[in-house]
Amino acid sequence: MRRIIYGISLWAFLLAAALTISSIALPNWITYTAPTSDRARPVHVSYGLHKRCSSISGQCLPFPQSEDCLGEDRAFCSMWRSTGFLMNFAVVVELACLVAYVTVLVGGRMSREDGWKVLSPLLALCAVGQAVAMALVAYLYDNDNRFFVGWELDKSWILCTVSWSVLTINAVSVILARFCLPAEDDYELIPDEQ
Repeated sequence: MRRIIYGISLWAFLLAAALTISSIALPNWITYTAPTSDRARPVHVSYGLHKRCSSISGQCLPFPQSEDCLGEDRAFCSMWRSTGFLMNFAVVVELACLVAYVTVLVGGRMSREDGWKVLSPLLALCAVGQAVAMALVAYLYDNDNRFFVGWELDKSWILCTVSWSVLTINAVSVILARFCLPAEDDYELIPDEQ
């Protein structure tokens, strides 16, 4: 039964990992779309963790650049780079989770019974890192002057939110399975006749 629970948990984890990687790859954390004349395409600007895209220039440039981090914008750059670091750190922790899943599923009975001790903290650490990254972007969206009316939290932010939510539910489920499921192939003690 534990193997089935860990298998389901692995599939949920793989979904969350795909969402994490997608949120990093897509340059759509915060976007702005301004309507233009009826026939012209709207102006679209989007910020990703590592690049900024604009429909005006038609290209994506690395972001933040050194000129974006001068004066009062230093705090913005620090928070934005911290978000990028936290999301990349989450991917590294997800790789550790994958190794833990393989170890638990391929290992014997003891690894399945004690695997939750390693797996659930790793899942929780990954979820916390992503939740903090998501919160930093939401804070910047609400408080930084560069994001005025019309800017929106976009796909990557939503993917990150769903990812850390799935990871949190997954970590809690692994812990609950530990306490709710009986021991696998448990032995009964033979009474001592002495």
